Amino acid sequence: SSGGGGLMGKINSAMGGGQKGEQNEDMLDKGVDYVQEHVFHQGPQNNESAVEQAKDEQISDAIRRGYKSAIEKEFPVKDKS
Repeated sequence: SSGGGGLMGKINSAMGGGQKGEQNEDMLDKGVDYVQEHVFHQGPQNNESAVEQAKDEQISDAIRRGYKSAIEKEFPVKDKS
């Protein structure tokens, strides 16, 4: 999915979507994108909407919580958000 152009693209960018939002991802978020694109074949993940990026952030946060619960230490990659 893409950030799009025009008014909707501007709204999406203002909400944190699009390529600018992709620049704010940490390595775990990028790993989630990689799995979605190459394992689940959900298409390119380099220009996601704000909603898709929020979903990815929820996935990475769940991974961090699960890691901390199992290992009793923080995930080694710091969350950028």
